[in-house]
Amino acid sequence: MNNTSAWKNFKSTITAPIDPWLFFAMLAIYIMSLFLLYSADGQEFGQLENKTIHTVLGFALLWIIAVFKPQTAAKVALPIYIVGVLLLIGVEVAGVTVNGSTRWLSLGFTRIQPSEIMKIGIPMTVAWYFQRYEGRLKWIHYIVALVLILVPVALILKQPDLGTAALIMASGIFVIFFAGLPWKAIFSAIIAFVASLPLLWNYGMHDYQKTRVLTLLDPTKDPLGAGYHIIQSMIAIGSGGVWGKGWLNGTQTHLDYIPESTTDFIFAVFGEEFGLIGNILLLLVYLIILARGLWIAAQAQSLYSRTLAGALTMTFFCYAFVNMGMVSGILPVVGVPLPLVSYGGTATLSIMVVLALLMGIANEHKNLRRRNADNNDLTEARNNMELGVEIGKLLVAFLVLINPFSALSIYLDLTQNHSLSLIHI
Repeated sequence: MNNTSAWKNFKSTITAPIDPWLFFAMLAIYIMSLFLLYSADGQEFGQLENKTIHTVLGFALLWIIAVFKPQTAAKVALPIYIVGVLLLIGVEVAGVTVNGSTRWLSLGFTRIQPSEIMKIGIPMTVAWYFQRYEGRLKWIHYIVALVLILVPVALILKQPDLGTAALIMASGIFVIFFAGLPWKAIFSAIIAFVASLPLLWNYGMHDYQKTRVLTLLDPTKDPLGAGYHIIQSMIAIGSGGVWGKGWLNGTQTHLDYIPESTTDFIFAVFGEEFGLIGNILLLLVYLIILARGLWIAAQAQSLYSRTLAGALTMTFFCYAFVNMGMVSGILPVVGVPLPLVSYGGTATLSIMVVLALLMGIANEHKNLRRRNADNNDLTEARNNMELGVEIGKLLVAFLVLINPFSALSIYLDLTQNHSLSLIHI
């Protein structure tokens, strides 16, 4: 019996911080990714083993972070932001260049991508900043928040990594939006952005970035050059049909027509082998995470929790949407992995942290409901006691008609006991 009770306590301790909706959605995506990586990597176990190690570490990190209260996590927001900015500066000084982009920093035993850290650092820091001025936000606070966003974004743009910079900037903008930015400011920003597009095109974009945009409009102009990636990925997705060609039967994948098949273009592998039905199932799992995240944001108990949960959820959705859109030919090609599916240690861990923070915010609401339930039970007990006292008073009134002195004694005892009981409660 003791062993059973100990096991129940242990199980309760382990499962208490975990949100079942987010956890099982992650687990489903992870299982899908194992099959995809094995197929996309030429039926080798190298990347599959590394993915498993990263995921196990990610789940351990997820549990540790989910245990802490959101307000505790808020205390480390600014240090994370500062470390992330310093690492981005380190990339500029001594970064590792791969395929023409300097995005990684070598630590000797491993390589990290500091821009992945800013996926967490920016929304946490901006949410923490707004919390400091909750109830008295002014225009200056929104401007300072925008500066906090633009500093790391500018460093990421220099790598160059336009796609990641845009998405990280979006994560900060989402925080500003959920903090209550007036709609007139939002519409003004949209108009200003549209008006600045010619300047951005002429002075802010590299030649290869312009080529990607032009290729999006018509990839067939350069089918063996700039349009090759898009054409091959669309062929792979289209050839999958409704039911797909079957696991390990993707010709575009195994004949090496799909570039970066284990990272940025892994969705093309999924579409070829599992077809439209597989794509819909994956989208449904992502939509479950999206819906759950927005529900957590709606139920959040503070400005920090609400803005952070909303921003992290929408950022997660944007990463999935941009990757699928890029592979499907409706968005330009950018270096954005498919969340929880693509190979990459830093990317996997960063997404795990995002979901862990959402679980921590959900636990905050759950604990509040539990306290309210306890308070309701206490209130019910008090009401029952007061009802008993009222019944006692009726008896006293009845006894007055029989014996006034005994009635007075009972009344004094009853009143004294009631007062002591309330003090004890």
